[in-house]
Amino acid sequence: MNRGVTILLSVVAIIGFIAYLLYASLGDRYRVEACVEFKGERQCKTARAKTHAEALRTAVSNACAELTSGMTNVLACEQSSPISVRDLR
Repeated sequence: MNRGVTILLSVVAIIGFIAYLLYASLGDRYRVEACVEFKGERQCKTARAKTHAEALRTAVSNACAELTSGMTNVLACEQSSPISVRDLR
């Protein structure tokens, strides 16, 4: 391939990647902050997703990842109900 075609393909690939990132981030309609308490410690995390339930689950999972170590504790933490949930816009 000549140099012009290579440059053109690179520009098209970069524009496509940027368009995908914009599409993926704009598709997340819900933003939720969930606060979790586990073994006396508290952590709040924010997450975005296409559904409210998915955003809540991700926020709880992220908060539990900060609070715990080991798979057993992570699972126990994720099964508990968040102490607070706040919908963000």
